[in-house]
Amino acid sequence: MKKTFYFIRHGQTDLNLKGIVQGRGVDSPLNDNGFKQAQAFYEAYKNIPFDKIYTSTLLRTHQTVSPFLKDGVPMEQLMGLDEISWGIYEGQEQTEDILSGFDKVVTSWKNNDLDLAIENGESPNALVYRQKEAVDYMLEQEDEETILVCMHGRAMRIMLCHLTEVPVCKMDDFPHTNTALYKLEYENNSFSIVDYYNTKHLEGLLNE
Repeated sequence: MKKTFYFIRHGQTDLNLKGIVQGRGVDSPLNDNGFKQAQAFYEAYKNIPFDKIYTSTLLRTHQTVSPFLKDGVPMEQLMGLDEISWGIYEGQEQTEDILSGFDKVVTSWKNNDLDLAIENGESPNALVYRQKEAVDYMLEQEDEETILVCMHGRAMRIMLCHLTEVPVCKMDDFPHTNTALYKLEYENNSFSIVDYYNTKHLEGLLNE
């Protein structure tokens, strides 16, 4: 059984612009530019015969795929696709203290300390556990061959690692921006990236 997955990050939010920490616990909407990015992605990929769309449970992913929903593509939300929880940092402005805390945590993750989490937050290993449940569920759907998945920046980086057997500590090797695309094929029980960090649909929007 072969499946093709289109993984995209959600469109831009005002909190993205303002540097406010938004993880699993912050349910922010897209801003005007985010809706433009979503529409640009739709215009570029509306002719792909998606069998299903999977999103996180957060509004910003639902809004990003809304043009496809108007075409009648079915959607299902999975908690396993939610962003990582940033714990006590969620909804906070990125002050020097918070940036310093982030830096320490991300450096620890790069050093393979993947059970570390920000206070009241989620570790990469905990995120991988719920992501694998979501992936297993998507793979079990035999009538779905071409799938659009809309999720979140940090979560997508971690997802791409374990899907392609890259160590999760190398998550920052995968660049991301709002609505950037990674296209993966699944065959013979393994995933491979066939389109890496595609942002062609964003030309003319990135600098707005």
